[in-house]
Amino acid sequence: MKNILIPTDFSENSTNALKYAQMLFGSMECSFYLLYVGSLLDTKIEDEVTMNIEIGSSENTKQKLTDLIERTRETNTRPNHSFYSLHEYGFFIPTIRKHVEGQHIDLIVMGTKGVSGIQEKVVGSNAGDVVTKVQCNTLVVPNNVEFSKPMEIAFPTDYNIFYSHEILRSMAEMLQLGEGKFRIMNAIKGGDKLNDEQETNKEYLLDFMEESFPGRYSAHTITNKSVKSAIQCFVESRDIDMMFMVAKNLNFIQLILFDSIVEQISFHTKVPFYVIHQ
Repeated sequence: MKNILIPTDFSENSTNALKYAQMLFGSMECSFYLLYVGSLLDTKIEDEVTMNIEIGSSENTKQKLTDLIERTRETNTRPNHSFYSLHEYGFFIPTIRKHVEGQHIDLIVMGTKGVSGIQEKVVGSNAGDVVTKVQCNTLVVPNNVEFSKPMEIAFPTDYNIFYSHEILRSMAEMLQLGEGKFRIMNAIKGGDKLNDEQETNKEYLLDFMEESFPGRYSAHTITNKSVKSAIQCFVESRDIDMMFMVAKNLNFIQLILFDSIVEQISFHTKVPFYVIHQ
């Protein structure tokens, strides 16, 4: 059984994240918890709305959440999937943390619009806060995602972190959902070499992949003065359709998700990001 939390604001991107999660975990027994978090200011508005208009109005978020759950149950034909609604007012991150602990959540799935303007960041503030402030694996799903299991998965790494059992287990669980190839990618500047610690971490990761997923992985070293450009080139040239990252590796999190975009990077609009916490 996998417990998955999906924050929703009833937008298209949050609905797409829900649909993507159902597709990705189609073969697993899952409990999906759909969470709406309203601001404390909304509590008075909701009370007034409920008193003055009919239940079922589009203004009533409790009813909208109930309707979303009912529609999802009707369209989901997998008997191993269950859906539950969570409706609460409060601060977003503390509320997420509370339900991660209370519902024993294994994974958070969040939708994001992706890049639509030159100065926009890849993920919105809510998704960014969840990735960095909540100790739970998170799958960030862009609005233009393709609804198919990933066949090419990229893992950009500088080999500066030790790949703990928790990290490798989280990788393996996602890889076991399909037959996708796992592409380990290291970007270095010209003349740079891995130090002894990096070489040891690399060897440990490759040994794990050889033991667990023989024939399904490859390791690549890309030389480029810009790590971000190297990642962009690698992802687009190989038609990558999911990217793994480790939250502890803040270098890549910063480069890929939170830097202001100085050029349009098309893969951000369709490639899900799976961020692993220890």
